[in-house]
Amino acid sequence: MDKEVAPAVLAVINEKRLSGDKRTPVEIIAKMGVFDARDTASDLAWLATGDNIIVTIWAELVSVGEGGRWFLLESLDPLHRIGGGERTDLRIQRTKDRIQLIKRALDADQPLRAVLQTNRVAIADIETDKAARMSVRVPDDEPWHVAVWSPEQRHVVLVRGPRGWVPNEAEIQAARARAGIVDAAPDAPAIEVGGGGDLHSAALDHLTRHFAGYGYKTELLEAPNPGYEAEVRDKKGKTLLKLVVKGTATGATGYALTAGQRAFARRDPQWRLAVVSDVGSPAAQHKLYNGADMDKAPGLAPELG
Repeated sequence: MDKEVAPAVLAVINEKRLSGDKRTPVEIIAKMGVFDARDTASDLAWLATGDNIIVTIWAELVSVGEGGRWFLLESLDPLHRIGGGERTDLRIQRTKDRIQLIKRALDADQPLRAVLQTNRVAIADIETDKAARMSVRVPDDEPWHVAVWSPEQRHVVLVRGPRGWVPNEAEIQAARARAGIVDAAPDAPAIEVGGGGDLHSAALDHLTRHFAGYGYKTELLEAPNPGYEAEVRDKKGKTLLKLVVKGTATGATGYALTAGQRAFARRDPQWRLAVVSDVGSPAAQHKLYNGADMDKAPGLAPELG
């Protein structure tokens, strides 16, 4: 709601809203390069044309720091909403997608484009009030960037404008309170990086939840198979993919395929190497490689001659 927005931030939003041409929230992100804007208008971040990453900036959560610099601090815990309480499955997935895109920008040292948004209900109620709707959405002319990425504190800080400035500790703590982050609650049990079994289980769990979002079921094979270890099946039980699952995390990035898996990969079009990176973190994401592309997978040990 407008009364929750810092005056300096609200002034920019109102100026942009009153001076710009009249566009709907869908048209705004479409103009910024979001191809499927109509279907994804409720998402929290988008990968647009030119590999531009666009993020929603909730004006109610924007803090104004020293020198008038704007920043947004948000939780890296995708399971719990602002102020506590569990999120719906849809909101969890949208939040994870947003975190992954922000991490992608961080890894690429890439600026973020932003849409500034205010809402018709209090920000703490945005995920629970059935009447919740956005009030205003405007494109921000200033770039944003990832200034702080702290898995330990489970928060990320996005800053508007040039790099080189970060909020001080007092400003960060005030912003954590503003965002309703009471504690850095983990979203999953800690992963013992040295234990391949833990990494594997967490990677498999990530994939199971991902494919479940499409109505598919992921199952480990009951009997050992030399070529793959899990199948993804549709609602009728038809096999869609045959997976070898690998997980990577800081300090545990290497893995190998057996000769049997490599041989199976070359002859079965349903085979995939599923690599889940950043296992155990909110930024966990995966990529699938077929038999022709498997050697492009980062961390895969080369085939022995």
